[in-house]
Amino acid sequence: MTGLINIGFGNMINTNKVIAIVSPDSAPVKRMVQNARDEGTAIDATQGRKTKAVIMMENRQIVLSALLPETISSRFHLEKGVEDE
Repeated sequence: MTGLINIGFGNMINTNKVIAIVSPDSAPVKRMVQNARDEGTAIDATQGRKTKAVIMMENRQIVLSALLPETISSRFHLEKGVEDE
């Protein structure tokens, strides 16, 4: 079953395709984001706000979110908990 979670401003991602949710502060993540932007594989879901989370998808796409990684993770776990019941 496909689960979708809100990553801010009504944007949703497929939980089955998420590999990692990380903070954008480190230099390696910043390079990854820039490379994804250059290659056209970055999806900016921040609505012009500061990027607070970088979501790495299994198809090598990177999704940028204005929500904190902890917020997205808690939504991910809430959705998984509902699915398990």
